[in-house]
Amino acid sequence: MPDILYTIGFAQKSLRRFIQLLEEAGVKKLVDIRLNNTSQLAGFAKKADLMYICELFGIQYEHVTELAPDEKTLEIYKLNRNWKEYEDSFGALLQERNAATVLERTVAMEGNTCLLCAEPKADRCHRRLVAELYQKAHPGVIVRHLS
Repeated sequence: MPDILYTIGFAQKSLRRFIQLLEEAGVKKLVDIRLNNTSQLAGFAKKADLMYICELFGIQYEHVTELAPDEKTLEIYKLNRNWKEYEDSFGALLQERNAATVLERTVAMEGNTCLLCAEPKADRCHRRLVAELYQKAHPGVIVRHLS
């Protein structure tokens, strides 16, 4: 079990800064928890490109959609911008998907794991909620958001 679980968003970061943050934290595994990771809007963080970049820097890459919001949850949030409602809806979805078990499989056995999403800040991003779910099961774990 890691002592620190990292999170990062790629938006508003250059590729250089993104890699620099991962390297400084000693990240060995990047867990992509976006629903859609092939959009042209993702820039350097499109799945195929990101997998290649991670390979170049010795970082394992895994895409885990069970830790991403579904289309319905995203659409409702985009319409009403009610963060509390989004947190509740996404939390219920994580429970339904047994996300705690998914997290154990993807995070607990790896050292220096980082959850990836798009948002530049974690305060209103689902990666914070996923990290907090893991932290709740492992109270000694520190969550650190790279920015």
